[in-house]
Amino acid sequence: MTGPLAGPVACPPAARVVRLDAADRVLLLKWRDPYDGSRLREPPGGRIEPGETPLEAARRELAEETGLDPAAVLDRPVPVDRDVRWKGRRYSGTELFFPARFGGGRPAVSRTGLLPHERTALDAYAWVPWPDLDSLPGRVEPPHLLSVLAALLPGGPWRERLTP
Repeated sequence: MTGPLAGPVACPPAARVVRLDAADRVLLLKWRDPYDGSRLREPPGGRIEPGETPLEAARRELAEETGLDPAAVLDRPVPVDRDVRWKGRRYSGTELFFPARFGGGRPAVSRTGLLPHERTALDAYAWVPWPDLDSLPGRVEPPHLLSVLAALLPGGPWRERLTP
């Protein structure tokens, strides 16, 4: 059985990049689900191709989806449990998230490396201030992105907000 009533499907092996600029803004991609038109914000990333390491996949996906320098992706991944609906299916599993930083201002992003189906589904890019991650309207994946950021870069200003 396929479609919205089917049980969860295992997430394919994937890698994502939590990309920050000098002001600690996080780059999120805003997608429109072609199945139902719903919107989803998430860090750049995607499937790990056969023969690729997770780090290679994270760097490739960042370059393809944003045109940003893949060399900035650090080899310090954290596993993140995902449970997301996309194209009428529910995907559940663990993905690796990698940190990356830019020293300068908000770098310009580019759509040139997107695949045709990605070009039609990607609505926008946004550099989101880290304090706003927990209060964005609509779906943000993963929903606990601020905690993921703190796990990736534990010395950042967000640590005090997450300390009990």
